[in-house]
Amino acid sequence: MPDVWIGFNSDDRQRYWWRNGLVMLALAGVMVAMSLTTHESGKWWWVGGVGVLSVVVFLSTIKSIYGRALLTVTGLEFRTFISRRVIPWSEVVGIERRQRVLRSGIWWDLRVVRTRGRSIAVPGTFTNRVMDAELERKQTAIDECWSRAVSG
Repeated sequence: MPDVWIGFNSDDRQRYWWRNGLVMLALAGVMVAMSLTTHESGKWWWVGGVGVLSVVVFLSTIKSIYGRALLTVTGLEFRTFISRRVIPWSEVVGIERRQRVLRSGIWWDLRVVRTRGRSIAVPGTFTNRVMDAELERKQTAIDECWSRAVSG
C-alpha cells in the first residue's frame, strides 16, 4: 500500500490565507487605534496584549493551513508547523467527523478516536462547507488505510 498524504490543496490554502489576512488587518487596526486614542500610561499593556494575540492567531493559522497527515502501513503521522506525532493503527478505534458551531459559522473536521487518551484532530481536514467532497475523499482514504492495516 503506498503512503497517502492528507492536507489542503493550494486553492484551500489560498482561501484560508485570505481569511487570515483579514483577521490580521483587523487586529492591526485595533492596535493602531488603541495606541493613537488612549492617553493613559497603561495603554502599552493593551497594545502589547493585542500584539501577542495577533502572533498567536498567525501561528495557529500557519499550523492549521500547512498541517498534513501521512497515512502509512504502520499508522498516521501528523506533521504540523509546531509538532510531529505518530499514532499506530492499533491505537485507533475510529475516525469521526466532528462539527463545531462558532460565531464565524459551522466548521467540520476529522478526528482520530484512540483507545486511550483524547481524540485528535487530523491536520488539513477542517472545512466550513456543508457538503464538502474533499472532506469526504479524505475520510474515505483514512478509513480505507485503517481497514487495510487492521485486517492485515
